[in-house]
Amino acid sequence: MDRREFLGKAGATAAAVGAASAPAIATAAGKKIKWKMVTSWPRNFPGLGTGAAWLAKAITEMSDGRLTVKVYGGGELVPPLEVFDAVSRGTAEMGHSGAYYWKGKSPATQFFTAVPFGLTAIEMHSWLHFGGGMALWQEVYDRFNLVPFDAGNTGVQMGGWFNKEINSVADLKGLKMRIPGLGGEVLKRLGGTPVSLPGAELFTSLQSGAIDATEWVGPYNDLAFGLYKAAKHYYYPGWHEPGPVLECMVNKDAWNALPKDLQAIVSAATQAVSNRMLAEYTANNNQALNTLVTKHKVDVRRFPEDVLASLRQTSDEVVAEVAAADPLTQKVYDSYRNFRDNVIAWHDVSERAYYNARGAG
Repeated sequence: MDRREFLGKAGATAAAVGAASAPAIATAAGKKIKWKMVTSWPRNFPGLGTGAAWLAKAITEMSDGRLTVKVYGGGELVPPLEVFDAVSRGTAEMGHSGAYYWKGKSPATQFFTAVPFGLTAIEMHSWLHFGGGMALWQEVYDRFNLVPFDAGNTGVQMGGWFNKEINSVADLKGLKMRIPGLGGEVLKRLGGTPVSLPGAELFTSLQSGAIDATEWVGPYNDLAFGLYKAAKHYYYPGWHEPGPVLECMVNKDAWNALPKDLQAIVSAATQAVSNRMLAEYTANNNQALNTLVTKHKVDVRRFPEDVLASLRQTSDEVVAEVAAADPLTQKVYDSYRNFRDNVIAWHDVSERAYYNARGAG
């Protein structure tokens, strides 16, 4: 075969392959994929529910409809605190919740939402994406057939709503309080009783006396739930959740079935909702707090310094003990603690120094 004949046959073969492949590529590119997203929040609840809805819409629009995501509020498809299992087994392809709800699966999950007296929102984001936190989160979730993403943050929360004054550590003894995660373990160590409840049950539980206190998020959400009608003392700061991350979890099989461009879209959308949610809370919390104080006459109080000191000391002890539960949790804790210790040095001369210099006025 001479050179011209070879090139001619090769070109014809390539053209034939290309013609055959083009419809297949077009079909793959145009394939419509439908996902269900289950959440732990009431549908369209401010911040949390609307954040999940925005994430679903962003994915649908960024993919030009190739990947559509339908959102189910807590209890609509699965109970709010069964999101993890539903996504793990494939009942839904995606979930939006808080990782600390799954401490029964692995104590390490709690470090990916919030640690008492731990990292703030920007510090959590930095640890996850530049401090090794995300790789550890993926390692923890891999055994459950899940791929995790950070998908929101509320910023520093409030300390909670109480039906009695907290004037000393002794007032925490016997206190029945809705408080999840590591914060609940700290309360238990100090003699209280932590209770796990979904957001939709907080008002009635507090009003009926089933619980004595509850934390939820902050003024923006607490006003929407009407918690001021069930308790009059509103304490700060949110020592238990200084920078709580909202999670988006994806069923690993569903994730692996996506083409790379759709994987990139999902990943980008989760980062976009993280930034958007933090901005939303920052913009709305102060306005809501002003409404609670001026219109509803809520009694806003700072926890006494000795109470905060005791909470901080107990938190250090509890978190270290939880970390020792298994090697993987210890690995996560060591990474988290090292990042926190290092970032504090920088923020002492940046964020903290600036806030102090700016003052209140």
